[in-house]
Amino acid sequence: MANGGPVEHGFPHLETVREAVTALYRRLSYDTVQAFPASVPPADVAFPDTDDLYLGAQRVARELVRHYRLPDARMIVSFREMTHAANVELAAGPEYFVELNDRFRTHRRDIGAALAHEVMHVYLHRLDLSFPGTRDNEILTDTAAAYLGAGWLLLDAFREDGASSQKLGYLTPEEFGYVLAKRALLFGEDPSVWFTSPQAYTAYGRGLARARRDERQPPLTAAGWAGRRRYARDRRHAQDPHAAAPPAGGPYAFTSDGRGPLRVSFPCPTCHQRIRVPVRGRVRARCGLCRTVLECET
Repeated sequence: MANGGPVEHGFPHLETVREAVTALYRRLSYDTVQAFPASVPPADVAFPDTDDLYLGAQRVARELVRHYRLPDARMIVSFREMTHAANVELAAGPEYFVELNDRFRTHRRDIGAALAHEVMHVYLHRLDLSFPGTRDNEILTDTAAAYLGAGWLLLDAFREDGASSQKLGYLTPEEFGYVLAKRALLFGEDPSVWFTSPQAYTAYGRGLARARRDERQPPLTAAGWAGRRRYARDRRHAQDPHAAAPPAGGPYAFTSDGRGPLRVSFPCPTCHQRIRVPVRGRVRARCGLCRTVLECET
């Protein structure tokens, strides 16, 4: 939780975020992801100052349990002085004890954001889905919360001006915007209408621009002129056995076993699983993981 300190910006964790989206699809399946077409409505997690602190926190926790489809899970919410925003005890269940930072006693509007992250920890715990290392596992949790419809709360908790700042979660604001944009492009949703933070709106716009770039990478037909030209040059090099190999680390890679046709692999713009197709002009590919149909010019 950044509270008054500097907030990291940009996309420093983007590869881990993409790996998290792929892991979600692999663990949940296409059908389960499609079962989350609607995000948590703002009214369901609103927390008026007139509400009792503990009863209100329990109500918001129940809404998130319902949204994540954890009907037999019960969250017991308490408050205490602590460094982090929140913490959850991942036991066998069905009761899970969630501790929130005392700061939320007077910042109730952000309790939903903190609980969105902690309840997602329970969801992933039950799925037995985790990444090695604390940082990567927290990035997985933020990504899953955003992709499954509750992460807009975490981005909306981001506020920054010349005198102070606040941010919840491990993703940067722009990375939250990126994952929310991925979800928006999948379900035709616009989470920006729910933001109360102007800074969240700006970060979402930057994330959306980055997400749209994923859909315009060659060999996809939506790629821009410069990308298509670079791809054609790299393809010529790959087809020439005497040419130097193109530099590694790009969005696509050419492979050949010397017997069959040249093939190109590239990440699916939806789930980021790599897709491999023959190099033979216009190709329509279907991702086997997220079922996205892609038009390619190979």
